[in-house]
Amino acid sequence: MKYAVIFKAEINQFDDEYSKMAAKMRDLAIREYDCTEFVATAEGSQEIAISYWDNLEHIKAWKQNAEHLVAQKLGQNKWYKHYTVEVVEVLRRYSSK
Repeated sequence: MKYAVIFKAEINQFDDEYSKMAAKMRDLAIREYDCTEFVATAEGSQEIAISYWDNLEHIKAWKQNAEHLVAQKLGQNKWYKHYTVEVVEVLRRYSSK
């Protein structure tokens, strides 16, 4: 099975620290927790990030990583007005490639 984590947020403020932390968290997910793909974009005050995973255990471990917990707290207190996270099972995937 394949899973996706969908993160949606309303942006409060972004700064240089945010950009560095976002890149670090993306690299951490891929390097240490076997995230297979991680894409994010922002438009206006909205951000969405979708990451893909092969198992739920890696998602849970990544969520509890000490550095990721710091990033989550900064997000709650500084960068985001509010956010939602959904963990979903991918049933099908289509591609033009």
